[in-house]
Amino acid sequence: MRAFAKSILISIIAVIVIMLFTNLVFFFPWYMTLVVETFNVTQYVASDNYLKDTYYDDTKDRLEKRPIFSQKANDIEIFAEHEDHHSARGYDDASDYEGMPDADKPYRQRGESVIVTISAVYPLSVKLWGEKYEREIPVSFALKTTGLKHYKDLEYEEYLKYWNGQP
Repeated sequence: MRAFAKSILISIIAVIVIMLFTNLVFFFPWYMTLVVETFNVTQYVASDNYLKDTYYDDTKDRLEKRPIFSQKANDIEIFAEHEDHHSARGYDDASDYEGMPDADKPYRQRGESVIVTISAVYPLSVKLWGEKYEREIPVSFALKTTGLKHYKDLEYEEYLKYWNGQP
């Protein structure tokens, strides 16, 4: 009888391991989608030195429509911030910021770094005997990019040292 109980227990554990493995097989394409979308957002951010609202909305909508992402669509977050932890997300039209002080603008001058992070939740789930067991795994991916656009309403530090007569 003991051998029969052990064989049943081993069978149950083997089924659980197989189901977890199939979940992990789905995890890697899900994670690579997160990586690729983060890379795409960094390209947008590098061209404008900040994350525009339309790029934010488009990326969030695209992720929310993906198969596994759609299960936890409310947990998808996209962040863009400068190294001083100031938000780098703003309106589509940069002319809206012309009268603001430089510290309050979402963009910085060319050459400044912006860190883009996309975080989401992966639903690891196993269904046994009609009951679903689920564990949420929060995952994020971050990339650092450098702004390429020159804004005339911001001072350009590299040329200021030459203007003041310093070598």
